[in-house]
Amino acid sequence: METGTPRTGEAAGQVAAGLEISQWKYLPGEAGDPRMHAILSVRVDGTGGDGHPGGPVLAQVLVMDCSSSMTWPVEKLHAAQQAAVAAIRKLPDGTPFAVIRGNEQATVVYPDTPRMARASARTRTRAERAVRETVAGGGTCIGAWLDLSRRLLTEQDAPIGHVLLLTDGKNQHDEQMPLARVLDACAGRFVCDAWGIGDGWDGRELLRITSRLHGSASSVREEEALPGEYEQLMNRLLTKTVPELVVSVTAMPGCTVRYLKQVFPTEAELTAEDGTGRFVTRAWGDETRRYQLCLAADPTGRPRGEDLQLAVVAIEVPGVPGGGEVRLPPPQPCLVHWTDDPALSRHTDAQVEHFEQHQRLGEAVAAATDAHRRGQRDLAEQQLGRAVLLAHVMGADEQLARLARLVRIEDASSGRVTLRPEVTAVDFQHLITASSHSTYGPASGTGTGTGSGAAGGAPGGGAAVPCPACSRKAPAAARFCPACGHRFEARP
Repeated sequence: METGTPRTGEAAGQVAAGLEISQWKYLPGEAGDPRMHAILSVRVDGTGGDGHPGGPVLAQVLVMDCSSSMTWPVEKLHAAQQAAVAAIRKLPDGTPFAVIRGNEQATVVYPDTPRMARASARTRTRAERAVRETVAGGGTCIGAWLDLSRRLLTEQDAPIGHVLLLTDGKNQHDEQMPLARVLDACAGRFVCDAWGIGDGWDGRELLRITSRLHGSASSVREEEALPGEYEQLMNRLLTKTVPELVVSVTAMPGCTVRYLKQVFPTEAELTAEDGTGRFVTRAWGDETRRYQLCLAADPTGRPRGEDLQLAVVAIEVPGVPGGGEVRLPPPQPCLVHWTDDPALSRHTDAQVEHFEQHQRLGEAVAAATDAHRRGQRDLAEQQLGRAVLLAHVMGADEQLARLARLVRIEDASSGRVTLRPEVTAVDFQHLITASSHSTYGPASGTGTGTGSGAAGGAPGGGAAVPCPACSRKAPAAARFCPACGHRFEARP
């Protein structure tokens, strides 16, 4: 059972956090990989999402790519304008907001004052007019756009700063405002979601931005879909009322924290504060996120055949707007059980294996993209076949459907595919952004794992069961073994 998760009818208005740890605690006592991997499932509930008496929770900056390439076809600029208007109309009264016109520079098209405007019927109408009158021309310097966003948001006291960025091209003028330097300055200041439109943008560049700034990268194939996507994104954004949540990992002597990274719902980089074990995550509503924790430990001189504590994981919520109470789960241990029995140490936790398969799928998509760009169609086809096999093993139907846009799938179980002749470079960019969204749903497993009361984990929910082919743990509801690909018989 998930510790710290509120039940229906509990403390109305009280924000509560939950924590589960899923791991396979057995590691080889001598030769072998000394790293322990675990999946942390963190849940926040009771945020309400209706604002707080202390003032607006959100400050919003909309960034529109207005480079020359946005003028053709003209539908791109029209869609960008309509999407910005749709987002502006969603802003609650009192929300600080601004609209930036981005080309090789960054300028504020609304408001025409040094500070951000406050949303009202009057300011929304004026902002819509300014957006519709915006013209395109010039180059692309994404670093300049983000830097101006940072400066605008720094002046606001709203707990959650958010940037919604749209581009149809690559970062052409990096020498004017280096993106790497800007991302360093922006990290931890606001959340950024980025969208690609048209056929000239770079999926990995968008992921570089959103992974660092704790957002998500997405794209639209048809320009007219963008306004609807913006409305949905704003609806989700306006439910987020907890500015930050801290995952604290305290390693025991002889153990070090290698990394903690977000793996669900999207991939995001996390950096410990000042070399400590405190990792700050941003902008929460009622939701579940999952993180992969990697610990390194030396078994030399450590006892065999018993559970040892490697680290303790705790959740901290520094506060919520309005001073609401926060209920936290108790700290949870990460365990290790050094063993000389290979029958135990060769297993992997089902949740860990799922996300590592997802990472390998993303690597295959990236390799296929590079091969296609170099004109190596055979290699691109081979890598996409590998991605199809991985998606098949995971039972990831959405990923298979996306891959089927680029290849004809002849046999998913062996990864045999044929690259479609009409595939273009932008098709790979759409696949890259889609592959950054994990296919793992928020339901938690109830199998065995750490022995600490945490879920031992089966992706998608349900108890973990042994695969009849390889004996490794697999989700009870899975169609294929995540380790060996064995197809399960239909289950009632």
